[in-house]
Amino acid sequence: MNLLESIILGIIQGLTEFLPVSSSGHLELGKALLKINLENDLLFSIIVHCATTLSTIFVFRDDILYIIKDVLKFEWNESTQFAAKIVLSMIPVGLVGLLFKDTIEGFFQGDIKLVGFMLCLTGVLLLFTHFIRNREGGEVTFGRAFVIGLAQAVAIMPGISRAGSTIATAILIGTDRAKAARFSFLMVIPPIIGATLLEVKDYLEQPSAPDMSMTVLGAGFIAAFVTGLFACKLMIDLVKKGKLIYFAIYCFVVGIASVLLMS
Repeated sequence: MNLLESIILGIIQGLTEFLPVSSSGHLELGKALLKINLENDLLFSIIVHCATTLSTIFVFRDDILYIIKDVLKFEWNESTQFAAKIVLSMIPVGLVGLLFKDTIEGFFQGDIKLVGFMLCLTGVLLLFTHFIRNREGGEVTFGRAFVIGLAQAVAIMPGISRAGSTIATAILIGTDRAKAARFSFLMVIPPIIGATLLEVKDYLEQPSAPDMSMTVLGAGFIAAFVTGLFACKLMIDLVKKGKLIYFAIYCFVVGIASVLLMS
């Protein structure tokens, strides 16, 4: 992968991480179109995911600081409960990542037909939300947090949107749209940072020469971060307005096209 290709894929990641169209799926499609074949596919994917996670931290920085200050009071207050729900939501994806790491890496090998099918599944989830009225004030309970966490674990598959699946699941089980978006964006921060640190550690310990320079990785990171800032703010507004139906149509079109082209 050269510098320009890294920037292009970083932009794809940044724009699609927060929009419910599967960033991992679009990364696979982008690599297929650019004819990029990497030995460290998962490393690059996690690096750009980390960039968009930092975009989330920047957008929600006031919320995050408020939660941290409240948690440090060591009281069972609203912020401590919210943090506990985040931890609960991390359990499914953590178990999947630890127990099925090799299997997960196998999904990121350019199987465009699989990506297409999973994009259609994302489209179905988003379509369902179109027929659900917003439950204003619907909170993220501990039970809902765990169910949303299960949706995040399933979204490890390329083509299933993490934002789309978690937000759609939250809405379908009765969560207020704005609160669903906020929880969805904040819940991904700890697992992505943890996964990034582990991948970087493994990457640096590799005895053979890597197929990507730190410059190339850095360019992808910056591109994903900058475009992620824009997409995150846009997505929050779209979820509140209930405009997910347009992304459902997009997922169906791209998913079906991917399946047909690879048949």
